[in-house]
Amino acid sequence: MSKSPDPNPLLTGAQISATPEFHLSHPWNPNSDIYIKPLSTMTGLTRAVLTLARVPPGKDSFLYHSHERDEEFIYILSGRGHAEIGDETFEVGPGDFMGFGAPGGPAHHLTNPFEEDLVYLMGGERSGFDIGHFPRKGKRIIFHGDDIQAVDDSSLTRMGFEQWVVPPESSEN
Repeated sequence: MSKSPDPNPLLTGAQISATPEFHLSHPWNPNSDIYIKPLSTMTGLTRAVLTLARVPPGKDSFLYHSHERDEEFIYILSGRGHAEIGDETFEVGPGDFMGFGAPGGPAHHLTNPFEEDLVYLMGGERSGFDIGHFPRKGKRIIFHGDDIQAVDDSSLTRMGFEQWVVPPESSEN
């Protein structure tokens, strides 16, 4: 993302409307098409995230996912969409709110199968370190500051604490 102008704690509706949208698409979802305005960044917030997002008709937000560390919320402003939360799909519209705790919150995803833009606020925490789980892809993304790393779940090796403990008969005094 390009450098934003100096933060201003007040963004008027006119300023927000005049702000260019930043176009994103999740690399693992060819139907992902989302336009954002990073409101929190524009005001200088560093620990909280609030973004104005727009998904055009027939498109998806990102990809079915959950978070390891950072909680996330979505508040629908206009349009309608489908919210996939866990194993269920719900039609959502203006005034609907979704909150996803971490860890352990359900995987989720938004799609817009309707004829008008789906516009919403999304936000949450900005811890500086998070792991996004993509259970249907068998992948994870590790976010650390501005660095993003992807890993296949199949390449992970599970370890237990017992592997780290030196047996008493092997310990030297």
